[in-house]
Amino acid sequence: MGVVSDSPAQRRSPRQFFEVFRYSGRAVSLVWSTSPPLLVAMGVLTLLGGVLPAGMAYVGKLIVDAVVLGIEQRHVTGVVITDEVLQWVGLEAGLVIGMAAVQRTLSACLSLLRAQLGHRVNVMILDQALTLDLSHFEDSEFYDKLTRARREASSRPLALVQKTFGVLQNGISLSSYAVLLWQLSPWAVLVLVVAGLPAFIAEAKFSGDAFRLFRWKSPETRKQAYLEMVLGREDFAKEVKLFGLGPRLLDNYRAIFENIYAEDRRLTLRRTIWGFGLGLLGTAAFYGAYAWIGVEAVSGTITLGEMTMYLLLFKQGQSAVAASLSSIGGMYEDNLYLSNLYEYLEQPVAASQGHATQGEIPGDGVRFEDVSFTYPGADTPAVEGVTLHLRPGQALALVGENGSGKTTLIKLLTRLYLPTTGRICIDGLDIRKWDEAALRRRVGVIFQDFARYQLRVGENVGAGDVDAFEDEERWAVAARAGMAEAFIEQMPQRYQTQLGRWFKGGRELSGGQWQKIALSRAFMRSGADVLVLDEPTAAMDAEAEAQVFEHVRALSRDKIAVLISHRFSTVRMADHIVVLDQGRVAEEGSHEELVREGGRYARLFELQAAGYR
Repeated sequence: MGVVSDSPAQRRSPRQFFEVFRYSGRAVSLVWSTSPPLLVAMGVLTLLGGVLPAGMAYVGKLIVDAVVLGIEQRHVTGVVITDEVLQWVGLEAGLVIGMAAVQRTLSACLSLLRAQLGHRVNVMILDQALTLDLSHFEDSEFYDKLTRARREASSRPLALVQKTFGVLQNGISLSSYAVLLWQLSPWAVLVLVVAGLPAFIAEAKFSGDAFRLFRWKSPETRKQAYLEMVLGREDFAKEVKLFGLGPRLLDNYRAIFENIYAEDRRLTLRRTIWGFGLGLLGTAAFYGAYAWIGVEAVSGTITLGEMTMYLLLFKQGQSAVAASLSSIGGMYEDNLYLSNLYEYLEQPVAASQGHATQGEIPGDGVRFEDVSFTYPGADTPAVEGVTLHLRPGQALALVGENGSGKTTLIKLLTRLYLPTTGRICIDGLDIRKWDEAALRRRVGVIFQDFARYQLRVGENVGAGDVDAFEDEERWAVAARAGMAEAFIEQMPQRYQTQLGRWFKGGRELSGGQWQKIALSRAFMRSGADVLVLDEPTAAMDAEAEAQVFEHVRALSRDKIAVLISHRFSTVRMADHIVVLDQGRVAEEGSHEELVREGGRYARLFELQAAGYR
């Protein structure tokens, strides 16, 4: 697969390596804005944690020297003096207790900050999602960005700050160790620092490989998550069981895991082998220094207390160097993952230029003027050269085969997309100049794939108007208009009844009942001038669908009603019918006019009518 191969294209130059750290400042700023007091506390505790180990090592040296001096005095005078030893032991005990308190408090601060920061980043990700266009959600590459941002980014900023503080703490410790080790020899300081470099270089290299592997497997991880959803959710369970899809889908799930695991294993083994081999250099350096210090003590160059201190300093110093270099490598890796978060958060979104809340020609209705549209990444237009005029009080039906552009026209009308060429006007004003919220308040839409929210009945209805989301009086009015009132009133808790099976006490509805809930949702927009039914009654029989359309027409006599349906028994009731073919207007007129013309509509109508004879 070559994902983690060491190809020139994948190697990073030293400049690229350091450029990656540009996200460190942003991470610190993000953590600071989340909780300044906790970050300040972490800084103070980090400073104390850096100084205390050297103090403990030095006091340990004083204890050993005091013990040796006490032994010598006992031999000379025969008097045992322990006061100095006990004082130094008491001081070291105090330092140890202080260090434990620092570590515990630091851990508590990290735990609290982790919870706050995780929530903050998740809110940032979701808030960005609210600003994105529909085209982003229909783009697989965007979903990869979203997956990468959500999987790691909530923990990486704090991890980066934690490692930054770790580097500072270990740097303070190393500075104090170096001052004491310099008394032995400057070479001891050099050996201490250089011994940890090989392992650091390897760790940084493998951190980059791990990040590239993470980016590669994002689509595969999404596939796994999708298969988990299909195998574990009630809305797929019927077909999975009926068609016996479970074993096959589970095999696909296993195959994806094996593919990902093979690369993970290869990287883990390489990282382990190189890490162990290069780690031996540090071990060799420590025991070389151990022998050197032992020889110096035997020769009388240093005291027994100094020998104890130097050995402890070298061991702790080596750990500090390894921890510092490991933290720097980890910071490099965290910065790589943070690039995913900011790549997502900085996803360009076209700024809305419209601010108008009313049109220039009130009552003019909706006009499509030579409108064409091609979906991003597509080669052929979904809609091409469409010109229509939808007048208030008119019921319009859109007819055509699947993929003929019917739903695309509705997406354009609601400004989920903007036309590639041409323009759409409401009350004489181009929709580009409308304020998006004001525009969408003018249109009530029920799509065929309407959402079935796992919420209360009233909230499912109230979702149609977010400003009246909790307005129970509006729920009742909308449910009455949407023909849902009768079955809602029979529910045990009426509008407070939980819908769906995801949560305790939830109640499932039939397809037709859900469609009436969706219709009620559309009627929540009492100020809408345009009501669109995009095949929302597909789960109903022909008679029920006709009743719904008649009901909608009766409630919207002075408004524009748009119906998309494959049932000509319902379509024929529209005032004006538009037949779409491959995104173009093939025919238009009333039912009677189109039948007389004997064109495409007449043939389709006759085919469907023959099925009822």
